[in-house]
Amino acid sequence: MDSFLDVLVFSFSITMPIFTILVLGVVLRRIRIINDNFIDVASKLVFNVTLPALLFISISKTDLTTNTDLSLVIYAMLAVTVTYVMLELLMSIWEPDKAQRAVLVQGAFRSNMGIIGLAYCVNAYGNEVFIVASVYLGGVTILFNILSVIGLSRALGTDANLKSIIKSIVKNPLIIAILAAFASAITGLQLPTTLYKAGDYFAQMTLPLALLCAGASLSFSSLKSDLLSSAIASAGKLIFIPFALTLGGYLLGYRGMELGVLFLMSSAPTASASYIMVRAMNGNATLAANIIVITTIVSLISTSIGVTLLRSFHLI
Repeated sequence: MDSFLDVLVFSFSITMPIFTILVLGVVLRRIRIINDNFIDVASKLVFNVTLPALLFISISKTDLTTNTDLSLVIYAMLAVTVTYVMLELLMSIWEPDKAQRAVLVQGAFRSNMGIIGLAYCVNAYGNEVFIVASVYLGGVTILFNILSVIGLSRALGTDANLKSIIKSIVKNPLIIAILAAFASAITGLQLPTTLYKAGDYFAQMTLPLALLCAGASLSFSSLKSDLLSSAIASAGKLIFIPFALTLGGYLLGYRGMELGVLFLMSSAPTASASYIMVRAMNGNATLAANIIVITTIVSLISTSIGVTLLRSFHLI
């Protein structure tokens, strides 16, 4: 049986490496080794090349007949949909303005799974977590895109047509990589070893580079406005969503790595894509940025607490 100290060490082994690289990103930005152009180019490189490479390699090498359980991602997608509706109802009590409410709801339910959520999972379980986490990431990413487009478009007065939603999903590099990897794994088609090795180089730079950019992108100056609303949305993201999804998974019988992935992915901070989408739709981009900053910082603490509790009861 693990002692409480062992549990604490395990918890901080998940979050502290991420915290360290985020802080390094902030410092490098302050001393001007990293600038806006680097952040923009590196973020595009991660999203379009290195993260898809990481997901493709990890899934395509896996024997799907023995290691894949699609029930977890199906449950997660249903749970995210239910919590999204609940957030819409609860936030309507706090914020009557539908444009503001849409930003709060998106900030509360949309996780940064591809970078910080995945990093949490890898730190907790090593490379063996990739198949479970990648399937989860693929399914829920599709759902996040659909719900975000519908919610923001309906509230901000833009056209939420089915064609634009499908187009954004089809063009998403992460989804393309995951589907291609599944096709490769199912058909048994193997790429040349040299291509796998080249892909490994890309894959290995993904999380460090992504976390550096995430840290360097944090803007604390925006926190001066809409602070209370930002805090409420952040509480929804870091307390309500992880608790609801993890409790549901526990009641359905998930334990160990599966329950751990559920908690770690859902406890990740708000995705930076939420700011980009709100700004593109002329919504309250400052409010969206506030939520990202708050959740990115506080997630490191709340995730450590959650892991400590779940590990203490031998659930993950």
